[in-house]
Amino acid sequence: MVFFGAALGLLLNILFWGVGLAWLCTPRRWRLAWPVFAGLAGVGLQSAVVWFGVQMDWSGTESYGRWSLLVPVGLLLLAWKRHGVSGWRPWRRLSGLFVAMLVVLNCITIPFASASKWLTSSSLGSCDAADYAAGARVLQDFARTDRDGFIGLTEVVRVQSVDNFFDYWLYLNHFTPSALIALNGAIAGLQPYQLVSITGAVLLVLGMPLAFWMARSALRLGPGGALLVALFYGVSPLLWYAVAHASLSQLVAAPAIAAVTWCGVALWRTGAGFRAALSVSGVLILAYWSILGGYNFIVLVCLVPAAGYVLGQAVWSGRYLRLLGWFAGMLIPLAVVAAAAPARVTGLVDRFRLFQQYDFGWKIPALSPEGWYGLVGTVTLAGYGDTARWTLSAVLMAGLLVSLVLAARRRQSAVFLVVCLTVPILVGYVILLLKGRAHGTNASYDAYKLFAVFYPGMLAALGYSLVHLRSRRAGVRVVVAGVAGLVLAGNAVASYRFAVRLENPPLLVDRGLARLQTIESMPEVKSVNLLVVDFWSRLWANSFLLHKPHYFPSHTYEGRLNTELKGEWDLLGGLIAVSLPDRDRHISIDKHYTLVDTRSPYFIRARVGEGWYDGERLPRANLRWRWTKGNAELLIENPHARSLDVGFRFQARSMEPRTLEIWIQGKRRRTVRLGTELSWVRVPSVVLPPGLTAVEIRSPTPPLPAGPNDSRLLGFAAFGIEVNVRSDPDPSDQ
Repeated sequence: MVFFGAALGLLLNILFWGVGLAWLCTPRRWRLAWPVFAGLAGVGLQSAVVWFGVQMDWSGTESYGRWSLLVPVGLLLLAWKRHGVSGWRPWRRLSGLFVAMLVVLNCITIPFASASKWLTSSSLGSCDAADYAAGARVLQDFARTDRDGFIGLTEVVRVQSVDNFFDYWLYLNHFTPSALIALNGAIAGLQPYQLVSITGAVLLVLGMPLAFWMARSALRLGPGGALLVALFYGVSPLLWYAVAHASLSQLVAAPAIAAVTWCGVALWRTGAGFRAALSVSGVLILAYWSILGGYNFIVLVCLVPAAGYVLGQAVWSGRYLRLLGWFAGMLIPLAVVAAAAPARVTGLVDRFRLFQQYDFGWKIPALSPEGWYGLVGTVTLAGYGDTARWTLSAVLMAGLLVSLVLAARRRQSAVFLVVCLTVPILVGYVILLLKGRAHGTNASYDAYKLFAVFYPGMLAALGYSLVHLRSRRAGVRVVVAGVAGLVLAGNAVASYRFAVRLENPPLLVDRGLARLQTIESMPEVKSVNLLVVDFWSRLWANSFLLHKPHYFPSHTYEGRLNTELKGEWDLLGGLIAVSLPDRDRHISIDKHYTLVDTRSPYFIRARVGEGWYDGERLPRANLRWRWTKGNAELLIENPHARSLDVGFRFQARSMEPRTLEIWIQGKRRRTVRLGTELSWVRVPSVVLPPGLTAVEIRSPTPPLPAGPNDSRLLGFAAFGIEVNVRSDPDPSDQ
């Protein structure tokens, strides 16, 4: 139940933060709809409060988080005083929408609760969750001028013109999601690693009101049709994909762009005069703030649908002076936001340099028309088979075309808006897909992001055919309703696949990983070399150890460069653990994580060499293992001028009993037997000379096929390898 309580509490807290501000900012003409902006206002206000705290150099949200609740309380009282009790009536009119939000939140929280009995975060593959958590810890625990621990480690954290980890979050990285985690964590007494996944779920749900409002107000659908569009948004696998991979900035930007688009359409329709511009300026400022604080580079294209619509209307009607007023009304609020957060604007140059330097993301399958409606076949967003795929695409596109033709005959202005909400985005989407295919890059990742951040408006437009096709014939209405129901069911089935996968996620912050936090309170550990093997765990170790200087052997992420390993302690994580004879020089944090003092006279470094497959894991069972391809290597570095006596213990199993032979420098040193049951096998000690030594593990038994659906040839599976350094070498072993 802890997940459900935390998710509901986070949703209600963000809405509480936004109630007063949304009540005050919503234009008078649409005052009865102010609750649809409460989520947007809550996100924007929380982000702004953290930004203000940073500029005041306060020592993190822990110092002011609960005091900050006075801000939404004050705004709520001000709104109450201005509008009175009658202002609460819209909540009842929109009760169906908020019930739908609660249902969706419950559905997306179930797999997280099934995956873990304690509040934590997980992912289906992306490591963004750890990155956001690191930013949240920066904002939660540190002041802007702090340079302690990892924060001011210039040689490691330099990115373009930024030379400290705090400014990296202000200028270059996604500030708003980390600010939300930091502030809500401080208020609720929770740590960032506990909040990342449920923050994604809540942000998805908070996008539903803007999808509803785009359909209801911009496209002028009925309340039932608009609610259906909101449900499509809430159960869309395209958005559950973002939650499953902790793509929080995308989920922040999507409703904000929808709000910008709605403001643009509303401003044009109401005359684009001074009063009209002033009336939408509050919502625009909130939306621009959310965009600039999250995906700041998206601010350059966020006006495309609205501008396309207004330009078309201006050319058609010849109202060019009105067009100038419209641009002024849309851009002045953006200038206000840019002036309040200049770091987010100046950081754009560096951000685009990074885009040219690195191929961010991964390859995501292209969406054909049925995929635009959320009809996908797998959790990778791949489509169905060709027959089903193109049949569905033809049916849905035909329905959309018929709806637009019939609406055009009735001279409905929404037809052109549907085109502006979809065509420019689809053109950009296709261009990015073609770019990725031509150059072999991950541009399909950028294409998906572009598609997703404009999805509330696109979904309202694409859903036009599913809810707007009107006919006096009952049969036609039944067919339209049936197609809409089938598309909604298809979305739900696709999202259910995500739920099933998230119940056993490949990446999870388990208790062992979370125990790395205890290192920060160890006074004897002054600095750390992060020799944690897998990317996920290494990034989380970084977020847990920000109060300590630490160094990386490989380039881990933006703001985490590879440098010389200057730490006094090695943090090992993964398959290999090292123990030393001077027991106070190695500290076991968990069965997967060990600290080893690099100043010990018995210090060594050990890692896997050739002959190993990638690591595998069962996070819920806290199990990790690696199969050998047959013969395999351990690489052990002895930095001392003398030989060391080293023993081994393998926790391992084989597909059939086999003999393991330990070879060093072309000589067989030891022989042990390994069975099919998982057990510990001890290898008597051997002498390792100074320098780097390859310890070969050979077996006369050849590797065996893994199985019918796995082409690998497998030797044995190691679940843990202990490298134990003895006090003195035995001369007879030389």
